[in-house]
Amino acid sequence: MNHLKNRQEVPEMEKWDLTDIYANQEAWEADYASVEKMAQELKSYDGNITDGATMYQFLSKQEEMVAIFNNVYVYAMLHVDLDTREQASQALLDKGRSLAVKLNEATSFFSPFLMSLEKYTLDQYMSEEPRLSYFKDDLYDTYRYKDHVLSKENEELLSQLGETFSAPRNTFGMINNADIKFGNVTDDDGNEVELTRGMYSKLIEDENREKRKEAYKSYYQPYVQMKNSIASTLSAAIKNNVTLSKVRHYPSALEKSLFANKIPKEVYENLIDTARKNLSTMHRYTQLRKDILGVDELRQYDLNVPLVSGVKEDISYEEAYATMLEALAPLGEDYVQTVKEMKGSRYIDVRETPGKRSGAYNLGLYGVHPFILLNHQDDLDSLFTLTHEMGHAMHSHYSNKHQPRITASYEIFVAEVASTVNEVLLIHHLLDEAKDQEYRKYLLNHFIDQFKGTFFTQVMFAEFEKKTHELAENGEPLNTETFNDIYEDLFKTYHGDALTIEEETKYGWSRIPHFYRPFYVYQYATGFAAAIHIANAILKGDKDTLNAYLSFLKSGSSDYPIELLKKTGVDLTTPEPIENALGVFEDLVQEFATL
Repeated sequence: MNHLKNRQEVPEMEKWDLTDIYANQEAWEADYASVEKMAQELKSYDGNITDGATMYQFLSKQEEMVAIFNNVYVYAMLHVDLDTREQASQALLDKGRSLAVKLNEATSFFSPFLMSLEKYTLDQYMSEEPRLSYFKDDLYDTYRYKDHVLSKENEELLSQLGETFSAPRNTFGMINNADIKFGNVTDDDGNEVELTRGMYSKLIEDENREKRKEAYKSYYQPYVQMKNSIASTLSAAIKNNVTLSKVRHYPSALEKSLFANKIPKEVYENLIDTARKNLSTMHRYTQLRKDILGVDELRQYDLNVPLVSGVKEDISYEEAYATMLEALAPLGEDYVQTVKEMKGSRYIDVRETPGKRSGAYNLGLYGVHPFILLNHQDDLDSLFTLTHEMGHAMHSHYSNKHQPRITASYEIFVAEVASTVNEVLLIHHLLDEAKDQEYRKYLLNHFIDQFKGTFFTQVMFAEFEKKTHELAENGEPLNTETFNDIYEDLFKTYHGDALTIEEETKYGWSRIPHFYRPFYVYQYATGFAAAIHIANAILKGDKDTLNAYLSFLKSGSSDYPIELLKKTGVDLTTPEPIENALGVFEDLVQEFATL
C-alpha cells in the first residue's frame, strides 16, 4: 500500500515548474496591479464607444487584460491545487477571485451596449475599422444572446454577485479537498492508517473482499456524516443555476447550459434515451460480475475489483509513459514527439502528496503551455489517466499553436474526444500486445469497466442533474432525502437486479464535484461515443479520418462543437454514434463472457 510522499521527496522532474508563468511572487503582484489598472481604464469606455475605432480599442485592451488575468488566476490556482491546506496560496486565489469580479464589473456594460446597437450600425463600425474583423465572429455571435442580456444596471448587479453565485461550488471544494477526513483502514502489516483517495482507488480493486468493504465504508463515512451540509451546498448550486436561467429568460436551466455551443436539447435527451434502451448489456455485465465473483449478493464494493485475478501488475511512471508513446504511434510522428518532450519539460505534476487536489486534469495556458495534474499510483488505471490527460494536453497544445487567442480554447463539448481517442488507442495497443489469454481477459474487463465509468455512469449523472434541476424549476424541495431517492433509483435502474443496494449507495451524489458545474458530465458520454468512432477509423488505417482528426485538434473553437465533429464524420444530432458505441460495448461484453 502506497504511503504518501512529502512534496520534498518527489523528484523535481515530476513536479510542475510554475516559474514558467511567473519567476516569483513580485512578478505576479505586478501583473495583478496592472489588471486592476486596466479594469479601471476599461470602465471609461462605458458610454464612449461611438465608432469602429473606439470599439476596437476597447476590445483589444479587454483581450490583453483577460490574457494577463488568466496568468494571474492560473498561477494562484495551481499553487492551491498542489497543497489545498496552504494558507498563503489560498490567499492568492482569493485575491484572484476578487480580481475576476472587478474585471467583470468593468466590462459588464459592453454586452447590453452591443445589444442596443442595430445590426447596420455594427456593420458600419466593421467597415470603418478593418482591424475589427478579428472580433467579427464573436460580435455577431453575441446577437444570439439578445433575448438573454439584461439592462446595463442589472448586468452590473449580476457581475457583483459573481462570488455569491460561486459560493456553493467553492464551499464544496473546501469540504471535499481540505476538510474531509476518511476513517482508518488496515494496511498489509496489520497497522491502522488513514485512508486517502489514492489509497481508496487501489483498495476498492483489492481481491480481498473484506479490505474492499472496509475501504468502502471508511470512504463513505464522512460523506454520510456531512450529508445535510453537502445537500445544502448542492441544493444552493442548483437553485442558483435555475434562478440565473429564469432571470436571463431561458426556457430551462438545461437550455441555458446548451445555448452557448448551439447544442440542440435533443442531443442531451437522445443520449439518455439511447443509453436507457441499451441497458440490457449493462445488466448482463452486472450479472456476469456476480457469477464470476461467486457471491450470494453483489455489493457496490464489488463493482470495481478486476474479474480476472493474478494478472494485476505494477506499472511505474517511466513504463507508463513509454507504453503511452507506443500506443499513440497511429497519430503520427509530430504528435508522439511532442508528447515525448512534455515529460522532460516539467509540464506534469505526477505524485499524490499530502493536501494535493485529488483526481487529474489538464489546463492549457495560452502563451505558456499545458499543465497536467496527476495523482499517479503505478497501476493500469494511472496509465489510462496519464494517456487521457495527455489527449487534453495535446488538444491544448495544437489549438494554442494554430489558433489566435480568440479561438484557441476549445469547448468542453469536444474536450473529451481528444482524451478518449487516446484511451481507445491505448486499449487496442495493449490488447494487440497481450500474448497471454488471462491478460487479454483482464484488459477486456478493464475496457468494459472504463466504458461503464465514462459512458453509463456519466449518463446516469446527467439524468440525475436533469431530474434535480426540473424539481427546482417546479419549486419542489431539494434536500438529502430528495437527492437520496433520485440517486438510489437511478443506480438500481442502470445496474440492474443483480446488484444488492448498499446503505451508502444512495449518498453517491454527495461526492461528485462535477454536479457543481451544471450539465457538464453528459459531454463525457457524447465525447466517448465520438472518440470510439474516430479511433476505430484511425486504427483501420483511414488516412482521411486521421487528417480530419488532427485538423480538429488544431481547430480550438473556430466553429461550433457539433460542426467541428461533423468534419470528422461524427453527427451527434443523430442516435447513430451513440448506438455504434453501445454496439462496441455489447461486443466487448460478449467476447469477455465467451472467454
